[in-house]
Amino acid sequence: MALAALGLIVFGACLLMLPFATHPGVNISFLDALFTATSAVCVTGLIVMDTPQDFTLFGQGVILGLIQIGGLGYALMATMILLILGRRLGLRDRMMLSESMNTMDLQGLVRFVKLVAIITLGLEGIGALLLTLRFAVDVSWGTAAYYGIFHAISAFNNAGFALFSDSFKSFQTDWTINGIITILVIFGSIGFFVFEDLLGYLRGQRFRLQTHTKLVLVTTALLIVGGTVGITILEWNNPSTFQSASIGTKLTISYFHSVSRTAGFTSMDIIDMRDATLYFLLLLMAIGGSPGSMAGGLKTTTAAIVFLTMLSMLRRDKDVEIFHRRIPQDLITRALCFTILAFVMITGMTLLLDSTESQPFLFLMFEVTSAMGIVGMSLGNGETLSLSALFTDFGKGMIMLSMLLGRFGPLMIGLFAIKTIVSKPYRYAKARVIIG
Repeated sequence: MALAALGLIVFGACLLMLPFATHPGVNISFLDALFTATSAVCVTGLIVMDTPQDFTLFGQGVILGLIQIGGLGYALMATMILLILGRRLGLRDRMMLSESMNTMDLQGLVRFVKLVAIITLGLEGIGALLLTLRFAVDVSWGTAAYYGIFHAISAFNNAGFALFSDSFKSFQTDWTINGIITILVIFGSIGFFVFEDLLGYLRGQRFRLQTHTKLVLVTTALLIVGGTVGITILEWNNPSTFQSASIGTKLTISYFHSVSRTAGFTSMDIIDMRDATLYFLLLLMAIGGSPGSMAGGLKTTTAAIVFLTMLSMLRRDKDVEIFHRRIPQDLITRALCFTILAFVMITGMTLLLDSTESQPFLFLMFEVTSAMGIVGMSLGNGETLSLSALFTDFGKGMIMLSMLLGRFGPLMIGLFAIKTIVSKPYRYAKARVIIG
């Protein structure tokens, strides 16, 4: 899958290098084309070229296609093609698809793939229609339809690409666009198992929702509400952002960025935010979306299990419990390992870039977290591009590597983790070590 993604990225970069992919007078290097293609396939949204101003309709179409394929995943796209052609899936295909989609098991996998396709196309279609109707107020119907389709796909895939150079700053107080975009982002970030479980519950096929579904919905809601409240409080008296805004505007902007922690859209210049707010946003981006979704990051369930583990330890409980269910020890271990690995990779990459790029440390960490969390939110280069546009070629290469690690790293670690544990014919005596 990783090799297929790399092939797709190179192919997309070659298409973006074509003369008719960019407007006359726009010079694009292969590195910038590669960066753009990587950002699209990894549904990140970090840009070193201005999407609406530098790329033609063809170039934007290439980016949109890469977003759709990258969002759904190579394995899922290949499976859908095989099903359309009437081919049967072997055990190897099912195992790869199961791990790539983070499904619980191999049962009903084909039915699940069909459900994913229906949900994706259905929600993107509804979102495109609603956005078209809204954009038609300001532009022609043809342009409105194009805007609607592009932003619906970008929002549901949590990609963060926009056809406006200032992202959604021009629609900062437009509740219609804010509402449609954020709902699409939320739907794209909660995971398809949640949809499957909710549909089964509503149809009466299940007596109760699975623990996974409950944990995702509760954690997502807490992150959105907590993020909205946190940003509002931290920026309340900031003269560069919220001080002169009404309470409704403050809450709207805070809510938009709290939801966009997985997508990367912005409705204000976040570089004007206080350092405390930026670090708070950084933490939200690091957590990201839910398993089996378009979003990246540490994942909501991982963060929830780590928090529940700490809470259980403080309460001196033997087991980690939630919704009258016990979390298995292997999941706790994996959650802790993922958290530590994420911290090490973000810190290590930031330290590496700090030695090559002349940017503030917090700005670099924000950019790295956005890349590894495949978010796309950036403090910018002072104009309309991401901060990565100011990086050296080495720095851009490290950000591309970060995006690839954020997109395919969890899959590779997951494949390694499901291997059978080697059993030894002996066990050493317990060691008593003092900690804390």
